[in-house]
Amino acid sequence: MKILHTSDWHVGKVLKGRSRAEEHKQVLAGVIEVARTERPDLVIVAGDLYDTAAPTPEATRLVTRALTALRRLGADVVAIGGNHDNGAALDALRPWAEAAGITLRGSVRENPDDHVVDGVTADGERWRVAALPFLSQRYAVRAVEMYDLTAAEANQTYADHLGRILARLCEGFDEAGRVHLVTAHLTVVGAAVGGGERDAHTVLGYAVPASVFPGTAHYVALGHLHRSQRINGPCPIRYSGSPLAVDFGEQENVPSVTVVEVTPTTAARVREIPVTAALPLRTVRGTLEQLAEATVPEGWLRVYVREQPRAGLREQVQELLPTAVEIRIDPELVPAPGSGTRTAQRAGRSPRELFADYLDSRGHADEGVRELFDELFEEVDR
Repeated sequence: MKILHTSDWHVGKVLKGRSRAEEHKQVLAGVIEVARTERPDLVIVAGDLYDTAAPTPEATRLVTRALTALRRLGADVVAIGGNHDNGAALDALRPWAEAAGITLRGSVRENPDDHVVDGVTADGERWRVAALPFLSQRYAVRAVEMYDLTAAEANQTYADHLGRILARLCEGFDEAGRVHLVTAHLTVVGAAVGGGERDAHTVLGYAVPASVFPGTAHYVALGHLHRSQRINGPCPIRYSGSPLAVDFGEQENVPSVTVVEVTPTTAARVREIPVTAALPLRTVRGTLEQLAEATVPEGWLRVYVREQPRAGLREQVQELLPTAVEIRIDPELVPAPGSGTRTAQRAGRSPRELFADYLDSRGHADEGVRELFDELFEEVDR
């Protein structure tokens, strides 16, 4: 059978105040085009369909239309909730999903059998998916346990709980003549983060060893980390990565989806297919003069300006580079703490003196900023 594995769509993502709705339409159209070309038997979306737990109507329309389009191509579709998704809200869509022939699992349910999905391809190949949505540590490790455990013990308890859950979901994976698959939204120990994930859910407390997956699985389709990568483990384990760079920490990633071909008796063959519809994210550096003369790369820009801070500098850069969404003074120009600058002492010093010390410590020599502070301070101090 052939499987299309994708994850971390993050529909509704806003980049420094700029909407990416049009990019997401093009990206998901690209994913659908891959499915149209590859004709997979099964599409797995491994979580983070949305960027927020309260998606806009536009984002909801885009996700439901994309899932519907994938289903209409003839593939079975299994999608799970991620840490950015509202699991309960996704579960509320299950009547629509079931009517459309789509399997949607937003949150962990009491009945483990609800997370075991069986199917048969058009050619008669039987398959089973153990589908585990994102599970928070607070939910997996009860409060009474967290009060009694050290941080390290709580982390290990979370991994132990997930291991037991997966073991229960994967019962029967030793049956011959069937392709056995796992999809989950989590962090595996040793995996490389993509750069734009939510830090609170990628730290040690949420990392589990690859040994939680059974050796009887033919393929494990993961979501959560945005960099496409293979994970060493007892079976083929892979993150598909995000089909677009979510933030500037991911500018070096290659957005893609993963295509897997496997049978009950042969090893999974994996291919990455790039998805290039989204605008690239780029970082540029230079003085205003250098930026004005440079060949500006296409895409959203993060600009490190090699100038001393002054009022109006951001506007000047924005005029030169309209696609700049993040503008900062080059970190190399910012004095390190304690590098000879005088530390402001609060006792007995006026706000004007403290602000002047702060500007000096940051290498900010623009008198206009000091004068503006004086005017504002006089207004609020009346």
